[in-house]
Amino acid sequence: MFTKHPGGLRLLTVHAHPDDESSKGAATLARYAAEGVDVLVATCTGGERGSVLNPELDRPEVRADLTRIRREEMAAAREILGVRQQFLGFVDSGMPGPDEPLPEGCFAAQPVEVAAAPLVELIRKFRPHVLITYDETGGYPHPDHVMTHKVAVEAFEAAADPKRHPEAGEPWQTAKLYYHLALSRPWFQAMHDAMTERGIPSAMGELLAGWPDTPPALATTTRIACAEQFAVRDAAMLAHATQVQPGVAFMAHPRDVEREVWPTEDYHLARSFVAGAEGASGAGGVETDLFAGLRADRNAGEGGALSKP
Repeated sequence: MFTKHPGGLRLLTVHAHPDDESSKGAATLARYAAEGVDVLVATCTGGERGSVLNPELDRPEVRADLTRIRREEMAAAREILGVRQQFLGFVDSGMPGPDEPLPEGCFAAQPVEVAAAPLVELIRKFRPHVLITYDETGGYPHPDHVMTHKVAVEAFEAAADPKRHPEAGEPWQTAKLYYHLALSRPWFQAMHDAMTERGIPSAMGELLAGWPDTPPALATTTRIACAEQFAVRDAAMLAHATQVQPGVAFMAHPRDVEREVWPTEDYHLARSFVAGAEGASGAGGVETDLFAGLRADRNAGEGGALSKP
């Protein structure tokens, strides 16, 4: 399925459900795709147990055919973003209540090593230089998001080990592993403050007031300027029509304010095998490129200038 592109940069992002790629890091994907980077989205589940969050589409016939509809929405979104996409074939776990067990056979109920196997094979075929996924919290406590983190980290490590999954192809060491820092408390606070200062009604105050007392977020190591791609991001989000209601929630704030106040999508560099990244950082040593340290010598071993693990 995948053709090697000697000298070309490759980016793999791993998500739990259709629509996650459009709500977390989509402008980054659109920017790199437009620059000629080969961008691939791996979607762990089909979103079969997701709710229909757009009231206009919350109808029996839609809920009954949600699996097909969400695949069609995903196809539309990937075309808008200019990326490739592949489902890993697992079944959505839904959001069980506190005392409810996980559905039998669902993604989050799989052994991590078993669930990582298809992603190991994908990594060895696609040979990405950079992999992006969620941190250990999953971004929020949906079992599929937490499982996606576990599976992505497992596959990142296993794909480089020739002793593991030998049937899955030649080993490949992905150079960098990043975690999303999307929709963070600082982002909501900055947007709320900016809207309030401008006399624009903000619904974010109530959300901030009820924000859980969680540990501080991971350090921001990387900021990708992508304000010019916010319109593409928004179009991709709206393509997931069963999940996104126009003008509500994330779709409600003024985009001109967002471009002024927070024109980047932010990441935490969790693992790196890059020997050096001279000239890759902006103010305060924060990276401005996910491929920092890889562009100057991207043909080295077909994976960039790598240090030993």
